Amino acid sequence: MRGRIVRAGDLGRKVKMEKAYEARDTCLARNAAADGTGSTDPTMLAHAVAMACATETEKLVEACNVDGDAKIAINIRQDSEFRALGYVMKARGQAIF
Repeated sequence: MRGRIVRAGDLGRKVKMEKAYEARDTCLARNAAADGTGSTDPTMLAHAVAMACATETEKLVEACNVDGDAKIAINIRQDSEFRALGYVMKARGQAIF
């Protein structure tokens, strides 16, 4: 049986990606919770939360998208908006779906 050879660069990139995901998600959760049960439309608030975490999202894009693929960058940014909505709904005690 042949094992996969793991290069140090691959491991370093994986760790960087995991840390970037964690930082982005922590930022989204923190900012979503800051609103509490506010009256702002959840979608609008999620957009604001995602914008507040744009720095963390861009670091995630940089970590995951080493080839500079525009589609990957767009997908990560859209995922941040989606996750922000989930955190907003959770902070309000509501299900996202």
